[in-house]
Amino acid sequence: MTSTEIRTAYLQAAETAAHLLAEGAVADRWQKESVLPGMSVGGLAGHLARSVLQVEWFLDGQVEGAEPVTPVHYYARLKGTSAPDSELNVGVRARSEETATAGPTAVAEQARAAWQRLSERLTGEPADRRVAILHRPGEEMLLDGYLHTRCVELAVHCEDLALSVNARTPVPEAALAIAIDVLVAAARERHGDQSVLHALTRRERDTDDALRVL
Repeated sequence: MTSTEIRTAYLQAAETAAHLLAEGAVADRWQKESVLPGMSVGGLAGHLARSVLQVEWFLDGQVEGAEPVTPVHYYARLKGTSAPDSELNVGVRARSEETATAGPTAVAEQARAAWQRLSERLTGEPADRRVAILHRPGEEMLLDGYLHTRCVELAVHCEDLALSVNARTPVPEAALAIAIDVLVAAARERHGDQSVLHALTRRERDTDDALRVL
């Protein structure tokens, strides 16, 4: 995909997230448990909003010229994704709840405003633009690579939040396609092609649960 196509797909998904976050049902269920065990609707909304907010934060971060991490490796190396009390998931929940403390109205408005600013800002960023991954000090990604990861997060968590509040919010097809491509490639890097082939065609031989990346 070209930079323009990637950025358009991301912005479509970010717009979808912004509209979902503004749904009254999200505010009404803010303190209730979401479809993700141990995570409130507010926490999940905060996590979703961060896939819009963080793009701005990372664009404004200081880059040092480190070798950029690919979106595939960004996910392939993750550990403890399915363990609720893993260091990874504890950190995700903490950052999400921190964002959620602003409340449903503020979170929705912050996401909407960030999406609107990014709709203009991303058109002017060069194809080789890098961003700093602020929660992983010293790491950088190409902007378009980072947007691949945000398409993954938006695709996954728009559905999570929609299901949590009984909303009908389909994720744009372009973002879904990017998410699937990244996650399958991450599964291949993590487990190898033979294991992924088993997961796709011979589930009885899928001893690694090879397609589960997150």
